[in-house]
Amino acid sequence: MSLLSKLRCITVDVTGTLMAYKGELGDYYCMAAKSVGLPCPDYKRVHEGFKLAYKEMAKNYPCFGFAAKMPNIMWWKRCVRDSFVRAGYDYNEETFEKIFRRIYASFGSSAPYTIFPDSQPFLRWAHENNLKVGIISNAEYRYQDVILPALGLNRGAEWDFGVFSGLEGVEKPDPRIYEIALERAGNIAPEETLHIGDSMRKDYLPAKSVGMHALLLDRFKTPEAVEWRESGAIVLPDLVAVENFLTSGKSTS
Repeated sequence: MSLLSKLRCITVDVTGTLMAYKGELGDYYCMAAKSVGLPCPDYKRVHEGFKLAYKEMAKNYPCFGFAAKMPNIMWWKRCVRDSFVRAGYDYNEETFEKIFRRIYASFGSSAPYTIFPDSQPFLRWAHENNLKVGIISNAEYRYQDVILPALGLNRGAEWDFGVFSGLEGVEKPDPRIYEIALERAGNIAPEETLHIGDSMRKDYLPAKSVGMHALLLDRFKTPEAVEWRESGAIVLPDLVAVENFLTSGKSTS
């Protein structure tokens, strides 16, 4: 019996699973600086500054400031300001405001992202097989309202429900985000649900901990995939391979 015949729902991660970032972070920070007549910031310094600033914001104000009731734009403004300061760029308030507005608008559009060619066909295939499709992502509201639709992944056509950390106040790898997804699917049993992601820590382990089936994608041939397989996880290269696996009669356990 195929795994597909046992399932009523599939949930999927977003970044690294359905889509990827296009270009480098520095590309967008550079364009924003140039728009106000300033030279490009150093790519490496900005990238390192952003990693540290994002980590600090996520620690102090998790889920994009959900518990603190911090507006999304304020969360990102602090993060971007700190990214520049850590990289050695302390712009005056007026200049920073113009640069930030450009960056915030860019990352609230489809511009910095590219959808994998198998994503939309796979989600539609799941619907054709009478499966509910859910999105589980550590992301803010713009993924749901703007970015996914702009990439051609529309609620109702490609997916039925979403669980986004910035809207729920809980984030992966907390198993509660998977429990919320099961409730949102209509209280479908975990053993009738498959989660697909690209992180052992954030996707595979917490999904399995609540009783869901799970598998991992390795689209970029990451070195960690060897360890994933050795630990017993099903690891596949793309969503076409997932379709074949689900109809093959093999199991995730």
